[in-house]
Amino acid sequence: MYVRTLLAITLGFVLISPTLAEDSKVMRLGIIGLDTSHATAFTKEFNKPDQTEDLAGFKIVAAYPKGSPDIESSTSRVPGYIEEVQKQGVKIVDSIDALLAEVDAVLLETNDGRPHLEQALPVFKAKKPVFIDKPVAGSLVDVIALYEAAKKYDCPMFSSSSLRYAPGAQEIRAGALGEVTGCDAFSPCSLEKTHPELYWYGIHGCETLYTIMGTGCEKVTRVSTPDFDLAVGQWSDGRIGTFRGIRKGSAGYGGFAFGTKGSREIGKFAGYRPLMVEIAKFFRSGQAPIDPAETIELYAFMEAADESKRTGGGPVTIASVMEKATKLAGARLAEVESK
Repeated sequence: MYVRTLLAITLGFVLISPTLAEDSKVMRLGIIGLDTSHATAFTKEFNKPDQTEDLAGFKIVAAYPKGSPDIESSTSRVPGYIEEVQKQGVKIVDSIDALLAEVDAVLLETNDGRPHLEQALPVFKAKKPVFIDKPVAGSLVDVIALYEAAKKYDCPMFSSSSLRYAPGAQEIRAGALGEVTGCDAFSPCSLEKTHPELYWYGIHGCETLYTIMGTGCEKVTRVSTPDFDLAVGQWSDGRIGTFRGIRKGSAGYGGFAFGTKGSREIGKFAGYRPLMVEIAKFFRSGQAPIDPAETIELYAFMEAADESKRTGGGPVTIASVMEKATKLAGARLAEVESK
Protein backbone atom coordinates (compact mmCIF):
# COMPACT_ATOMS: atom_id res chain seq x y z
CA MET A 1 0.00 0.00 0.00
CA TYR A 2 2.79 2.38 0.98
CA VAL A 3 4.84 1.78 -2.19
CA ARG A 4 1.77 2.00 -4.45
CA THR A 5 0.80 5.31 -2.86
CA LEU A 6 4.23 6.84 -3.40
CA LEU A 7 4.38 5.65 -7.00
CA ALA A 8 0.93 7.00 -7.74
CA ILE A 9 1.76 10.37 -6.30
CA THR A 10 5.17 10.53 -7.96
CA LEU A 11 4.17 9.30 -11.43
CA GLY A 12 0.98 11.34 -11.46
CA PHE A 13 2.69 14.56 -10.52
CA VAL A 14 2.55 16.58 -13.75
CA LEU A 15 4.92 19.53 -13.78
CA ILE A 16 4.31 22.70 -15.71
CA SER A 17 6.73 25.52 -16.31
CA PRO A 18 6.10 29.07 -15.12
CA THR A 19 4.59 31.23 -17.85
CA LEU A 20 7.15 33.91 -18.55
CA ALA A 21 7.04 35.86 -21.81
CA GLU A 22 10.83 35.97 -21.99
CA ASP A 23 13.87 35.08 -19.91
CA SER A 24 14.54 38.70 -19.02
CA LYS A 25 11.12 39.26 -17.48
CA VAL A 26 11.06 39.59 -13.71
CA MET A 27 9.03 36.87 -12.08
CA ARG A 28 6.73 38.39 -9.49
CA LEU A 29 6.70 36.43 -6.23
CA GLY A 30 4.10 36.54 -3.49
CA ILE A 31 4.29 35.46 0.14
CA ILE A 32 1.54 33.81 2.15
CA GLY A 33 2.18 34.20 5.87
CA LEU A 34 4.32 36.84 7.55
CA ASP A 35 4.81 35.00 10.84
CA THR A 36 8.31 33.61 10.27
CA SER A 37 11.72 35.22 9.87
CA HIS A 38 12.08 33.27 6.61
CA ALA A 39 9.59 35.66 4.98
CA THR A 40 11.67 38.74 5.74
CA ALA A 41 14.98 37.02 4.99
CA PHE A 42 13.74 35.82 1.59
CA THR A 43 12.35 39.27 0.79
CA LYS A 44 15.63 41.03 1.55
CA GLU A 45 17.59 38.56 -0.56
CA PHE A 46 15.26 38.34 -3.57
CA ASN A 47 14.71 42.10 -3.67
CA LYS A 48 18.35 43.17 -3.63
CA PRO A 49 18.87 45.84 -6.29
CA ASP A 50 22.17 44.34 -7.50
CA GLN A 51 21.33 40.65 -7.52
CA THR A 52 23.72 37.81 -8.36
CA GLU A 53 22.90 35.70 -11.41
CA ASP A 54 21.63 32.70 -9.47
CA LEU A 55 18.84 34.76 -7.87
CA ALA A 56 18.35 37.31 -10.65
CA GLY A 57 14.97 37.80 -12.30
CA PHE A 58 12.76 37.62 -9.21
CA LYS A 59 11.07 40.16 -7.00
CA ILE A 60 8.72 39.69 -4.06
CA VAL A 61 5.94 42.15 -4.83
CA ALA A 62 3.02 41.20 -2.57
CA ALA A 63 2.25 39.44 0.71
CA TYR A 64 -0.82 38.13 2.48
CA PRO A 65 0.25 38.39 6.12
CA LYS A 66 -2.14 36.05 7.93
CA GLY A 67 -0.41 32.88 9.08
CA SER A 68 -1.00 30.86 12.24
CA PRO A 69 -4.37 31.46 13.92
CA ASP A 70 -3.23 30.74 17.47
CA ILE A 71 0.49 30.05 17.98
CA GLU A 72 1.59 33.12 19.93
CA SER A 73 5.23 32.91 18.91
CA SER A 74 4.03 33.21 15.31
CA THR A 75 1.13 35.65 15.53
CA SER A 76 3.11 38.17 17.60
CA ARG A 77 5.64 38.57 14.77
CA VAL A 78 3.19 39.65 12.08
CA PRO A 79 2.97 43.43 12.71
CA GLY A 80 6.75 43.83 12.78
CA TYR A 81 7.26 41.67 9.71
CA ILE A 82 4.62 43.63 7.79
CA GLU A 83 6.65 46.77 8.41
CA GLU A 84 9.87 45.07 7.35
CA VAL A 85 8.60 43.80 4.00
CA GLN A 86 6.82 47.08 3.23
CA LYS A 87 10.20 48.78 3.46
CA GLN A 88 11.31 46.43 0.67
CA GLY A 89 8.46 47.61 -1.56
CA VAL A 90 6.09 44.72 -0.89
CA LYS A 91 2.35 45.36 -1.21
CA ILE A 92 0.18 43.97 1.60
CA VAL A 93 -3.07 42.37 0.40
CA ASP A 94 -6.10 41.14 2.31
CA SER A 95 -6.68 37.72 0.74
CA ILE A 96 -4.92 34.88 -1.04
CA ASP A 97 -7.05 35.52 -4.13
CA ALA A 98 -5.85 39.13 -4.19
CA LEU A 99 -2.27 37.90 -3.88
CA LEU A 100 -2.66 35.50 -6.79
CA ALA A 101 -3.80 38.32 -9.04
CA GLU A 102 -0.48 40.10 -8.43
CA VAL A 103 2.08 37.29 -8.75
CA ASP A 104 3.53 34.54 -10.96
CA ALA A 105 4.67 32.19 -8.17
CA VAL A 106 4.18 31.78 -4.42
CA LEU A 107 6.25 31.25 -1.28
CA LEU A 108 3.94 29.72 1.35
CA GLU A 109 5.75 30.82 4.51
CA THR A 110 3.14 30.38 7.23
CA ASN A 111 5.09 29.04 10.19
CA ASP A 112 2.16 26.85 11.25
CA GLY A 113 1.74 23.76 9.08
CA ARG A 114 -1.93 23.21 9.94
CA PRO A 115 -3.44 25.79 7.53
CA HIS A 116 -1.11 24.94 4.65
CA LEU A 117 -3.55 22.67 2.79
CA GLU A 118 -6.30 25.27 2.87
CA GLN A 119 -3.86 28.05 1.92
CA ALA A 120 -2.24 26.08 -0.90
CA LEU A 121 -5.44 24.91 -2.58
CA PRO A 122 -6.27 28.22 -4.35
CA VAL A 123 -2.62 28.46 -5.42
CA PHE A 124 -2.84 24.99 -6.98
CA LYS A 125 -6.09 25.88 -8.73
CA ALA A 126 -4.44 29.02 -10.14
CA LYS A 127 -1.50 26.86 -11.30
CA LYS A 128 1.06 29.13 -9.67
CA PRO A 129 4.28 27.24 -8.77
CA VAL A 130 4.59 27.16 -4.98
CA PHE A 131 7.36 26.52 -2.48
CA ILE A 132 5.91 25.42 0.87
CA ASP A 133 8.22 26.10 3.80
CA LYS A 134 8.67 23.59 6.59
CA PRO A 135 6.73 21.90 7.98
CA VAL A 136 4.91 21.10 4.76
CA ALA A 137 1.79 20.40 6.84
CA GLY A 138 0.59 19.80 10.38
CA SER A 139 -0.10 16.07 9.97
CA LEU A 140 0.88 13.19 7.73
CA VAL A 141 -2.70 13.11 6.44
CA ASP A 142 -2.35 16.70 5.24
CA VAL A 143 1.11 16.03 3.76
CA ILE A 144 -0.34 13.31 1.54
CA ALA A 145 -3.43 15.42 0.76
CA LEU A 146 -1.21 18.33 -0.33
CA TYR A 147 0.71 16.22 -2.81
CA GLU A 148 -2.50 14.64 -4.07
CA ALA A 149 -3.96 18.13 -4.60
CA ALA A 150 -0.85 19.33 -6.44
CA LYS A 151 -1.14 16.30 -8.72
CA LYS A 152 -4.87 16.82 -9.22
CA TYR A 153 -4.45 20.45 -10.28
CA ASP A 154 -1.19 19.86 -12.21
CA CYS A 155 0.65 22.47 -10.17
CA PRO A 156 4.38 22.34 -9.35
CA MET A 157 5.25 22.39 -5.66
CA PHE A 158 8.06 21.39 -3.38
CA SER A 159 8.92 21.72 0.28
CA SER A 160 12.21 21.52 2.15
CA SER A 161 14.11 22.60 5.21
CA SER A 162 17.08 24.80 4.38
CA LEU A 163 19.28 22.14 6.01
CA ARG A 164 18.86 19.89 2.98
CA TYR A 165 21.03 22.29 1.00
CA ALA A 166 23.90 22.58 3.44
CA PRO A 167 26.97 22.15 1.19
CA GLY A 168 28.33 19.19 3.13
CA ALA A 169 25.05 17.31 2.93
CA GLN A 170 24.78 17.87 -0.81
CA GLU A 171 28.38 16.74 -1.39
CA ILE A 172 27.76 13.49 0.47
CA ARG A 173 24.47 12.92 -1.36
CA ALA A 174 26.37 13.40 -4.63
CA GLY A 175 28.84 10.63 -3.74
CA ALA A 176 31.69 12.23 -1.80
CA LEU A 177 31.80 9.17 0.50
CA GLY A 178 30.83 6.63 -2.13
CA GLU A 179 27.65 4.76 -1.28
CA VAL A 180 26.20 5.97 2.02
CA THR A 181 26.09 3.21 4.61
CA GLY A 182 24.68 5.19 7.55
CA CYS A 183 24.10 8.60 9.07
CA ASP A 184 23.66 10.16 12.52
CA ALA A 185 22.04 13.62 12.23
CA PHE A 186 21.13 16.12 14.93
CA SER A 187 19.38 19.46 15.37
CA PRO A 188 17.49 21.51 17.94
CA CYS A 189 14.08 19.96 18.64
CA SER A 190 11.79 22.39 20.41
CA LEU A 191 8.20 21.15 20.61
CA GLU A 192 4.91 22.79 19.66
CA LYS A 193 1.77 21.17 21.14
CA THR A 194 -0.27 21.77 17.97
CA HIS A 195 2.05 19.68 15.78
CA PRO A 196 3.54 16.18 15.73
CA GLU A 197 6.59 16.52 17.94
CA LEU A 198 9.37 16.27 15.37
CA TYR A 199 7.58 18.36 12.71
CA TRP A 200 8.10 21.71 14.42
CA TYR A 201 11.88 21.89 14.69
CA GLY A 202 13.15 18.33 14.50
CA ILE A 203 12.31 18.52 10.80
CA HIS A 204 15.70 20.18 10.25
CA GLY A 205 17.73 17.23 11.51
CA CYS A 206 15.36 14.69 9.97
CA GLU A 207 15.67 16.45 6.59
CA THR A 208 19.46 16.21 6.94
CA LEU A 209 19.10 12.49 7.65
CA TYR A 210 17.00 11.92 4.54
CA THR A 211 19.26 14.07 2.38
CA ILE A 212 22.09 11.69 3.25
CA MET A 213 20.21 8.37 3.44
CA GLY A 214 17.49 8.72 0.81
CA THR A 215 14.30 6.69 0.90
CA GLY A 216 13.77 3.11 1.97
CA CYS A 217 13.30 3.29 5.74
CA GLU A 218 11.14 0.42 6.95
CA LYS A 219 10.71 0.99 10.67
CA VAL A 220 11.48 3.52 13.40
CA THR A 221 12.03 3.33 17.15
CA ARG A 222 12.28 6.33 19.46
CA VAL A 223 13.70 7.02 22.88
CA SER A 224 12.42 10.27 24.38
CA THR A 225 13.13 12.26 27.54
CA PRO A 226 12.13 15.84 28.39
CA ASP A 227 15.43 17.12 27.04
CA PHE A 228 16.36 14.76 24.21
CA ASP A 229 15.01 12.48 21.49
CA LEU A 230 16.67 9.70 19.56
CA ALA A 231 14.83 8.25 16.56
CA VAL A 232 16.48 5.20 14.96
CA GLY A 233 15.46 4.15 11.47
CA GLN A 234 16.20 0.81 9.86
CA TRP A 235 16.37 0.90 6.04
CA SER A 236 15.30 -2.01 3.83
CA ASP A 237 18.90 -2.68 2.78
CA GLY A 238 20.05 -3.03 6.39
CA ARG A 239 21.42 0.49 6.83
CA ILE A 240 20.70 2.40 10.05
CA GLY A 241 20.13 6.14 10.29
CA THR A 242 19.47 8.16 13.43
CA PHE A 243 18.14 11.57 14.39
CA ARG A 244 19.06 13.17 17.73
CA GLY A 245 16.78 16.00 18.83
CA ILE A 246 18.23 18.41 21.42
CA ARG A 247 16.30 20.60 23.87
CA LYS A 248 18.97 21.14 26.53
CA GLY A 249 22.57 22.32 26.39
CA SER A 250 24.46 23.16 23.25
CA ALA A 251 22.46 22.49 20.11
CA GLY A 252 23.41 23.07 16.51
CA TYR A 253 22.86 21.42 13.15
CA GLY A 254 24.88 18.66 11.58
CA GLY A 255 25.83 15.06 11.99
CA PHE A 256 28.16 12.33 10.82
CA ALA A 257 27.89 10.25 7.65
CA PHE A 258 29.39 6.88 6.82
CA GLY A 259 30.15 5.57 3.35
CA THR A 260 32.01 2.94 1.37
CA LYS A 261 34.88 5.38 0.74
CA GLY A 262 35.14 6.95 4.18
CA SER A 263 33.25 8.83 6.85
CA ARG A 264 33.08 12.48 7.89
CA GLU A 265 31.10 15.23 9.54
CA ILE A 266 28.23 16.55 7.44
CA GLY A 267 29.16 20.17 8.07
CA LYS A 268 27.45 23.28 9.34
CA PHE A 269 24.26 25.08 8.36
CA ALA A 270 25.06 27.52 5.54
CA GLY A 271 22.09 29.88 5.88
CA TYR A 272 19.06 30.31 3.64
CA ARG A 273 20.78 31.23 0.40
CA PRO A 274 21.45 27.68 -0.90
CA LEU A 275 17.76 26.86 -0.47
CA MET A 276 16.78 30.10 -2.19
CA VAL A 277 18.93 29.19 -5.19
CA GLU A 278 17.01 25.91 -5.46
CA ILE A 279 13.71 27.77 -5.15
CA ALA A 280 14.79 30.07 -7.98
CA LYS A 281 15.69 27.08 -10.18
CA PHE A 282 12.31 25.54 -9.37
CA PHE A 283 10.38 28.69 -10.27
CA ARG A 284 12.30 29.01 -13.54
CA SER A 285 11.81 25.41 -14.62
CA GLY A 286 8.69 24.15 -12.88
CA GLN A 287 10.69 21.04 -11.96
CA ALA A 288 10.65 20.11 -8.28
CA PRO A 289 14.19 19.26 -7.08
CA ILE A 290 12.96 16.62 -4.62
CA ASP A 291 10.96 13.52 -5.49
CA PRO A 292 7.59 13.82 -3.70
CA ALA A 293 8.07 10.25 -2.44
CA GLU A 294 11.13 11.33 -0.46
CA THR A 295 9.39 14.22 1.27
CA ILE A 296 6.36 12.07 2.07
CA GLU A 297 8.54 9.32 3.55
CA LEU A 298 10.45 11.90 5.60
CA TYR A 299 7.21 12.98 7.28
CA ALA A 300 6.15 9.35 7.67
CA PHE A 301 9.47 8.74 9.46
CA MET A 302 8.64 11.50 11.95
CA GLU A 303 5.07 10.20 12.38
CA ALA A 304 6.39 6.70 13.03
CA ALA A 305 8.78 8.15 15.62
CA ASP A 306 5.82 9.80 17.37
CA GLU A 307 3.86 6.56 17.28
CA SER A 308 6.84 4.70 18.73
CA LYS A 309 6.91 7.12 21.65
CA ARG A 310 3.15 6.74 22.19
CA THR A 311 3.48 2.95 22.29
CA GLY A 312 6.42 2.82 24.69
CA GLY A 313 9.37 2.92 22.32
CA GLY A 314 8.71 -0.13 20.20
CA PRO A 315 9.32 -0.32 16.44
CA VAL A 316 6.71 1.24 14.15
CA THR A 317 6.72 0.58 10.43
CA ILE A 318 6.59 3.33 7.83
CA ALA A 319 4.04 1.24 5.92
CA SER A 320 1.63 1.22 8.87
CA VAL A 321 1.56 4.99 9.36
CA MET A 322 1.36 5.55 5.59
CA GLU A 323 -1.58 3.19 5.22
CA LYS A 324 -3.48 4.86 8.04
CA ALA A 325 -2.84 8.40 6.76
CA THR A 326 -3.54 7.56 3.11
CA LYS A 327 -6.99 6.24 3.98
CA LEU A 328 -7.85 9.64 5.47
CA ALA A 329 -6.13 11.92 2.95
CA GLY A 330 -8.80 11.79 0.25
CA ALA A 331 -11.58 12.72 2.63
CA ARG A 332 -9.44 15.47 4.10
CA LEU A 333 -8.82 16.99 0.68
CA ALA A 334 -12.52 16.79 -0.18
CA GLU A 335 -13.34 18.52 3.11
CA VAL A 336 -11.05 21.45 2.35
CA GLU A 337 -12.22 21.67 -1.27
CA SER A 338 -15.84 21.92 -0.13
CA LYS A 339 -15.25 25.04 1.97
